[in-house]
Amino acid sequence: MAEYGRTTFKLCSAPSRYGTITRVTSSPTAAQRLDDLARLRRVRDRIDREYAQPLDVEALARGVHMSAGHLSRQFRLAYGESPYSYLMTRRIERAMALLRRGDLSVTEVCFEVGCSSLGTFSTRFTELVGVPPSVYRRQSVRAAAGMPPCVSKQVTRPIRNREAESPSHA
Repeated sequence: MAEYGRTTFKLCSAPSRYGTITRVTSSPTAAQRLDDLARLRRVRDRIDREYAQPLDVEALARGVHMSAGHLSRQFRLAYGESPYSYLMTRRIERAMALLRRGDLSVTEVCFEVGCSSLGTFSTRFTELVGVPPSVYRRQSVRAAAGMPPCVSKQVTRPIRNREAESPSHA
């Protein structure tokens, strides 16, 4: 076993009918895993801050010196969803707050939260919240009347990972 940088390499030998096959395998050390988690946290914090900006996985990965594929895999392992899914959840949460205010149209809210496609926004909103944004806007104006914003934000938080019940089951 040899250590190079922060990665431990193991020399594995296995007999075969063609002779001994030798290969080198690597596994990250605890220090490397902690470093990756810190970088993932920086990515998540950036998404939380800059959700309305055009963000893509490649740009997020460059910001923490990772490949896009490695970032996506590690982010999913750490947080249970892809960076894009996390970004869209943040955007939908913000959209819900703007729709509850009632002074912006659905299209204006879509662009305000950083979505460039009204169709994608509406589809994702419906997947997470369970109703289309226009219906949510109409319902929430009445439902949130007199409720403090901090309470309505918690009560109306979207459900992640496509878990919203369809209107027919509610």
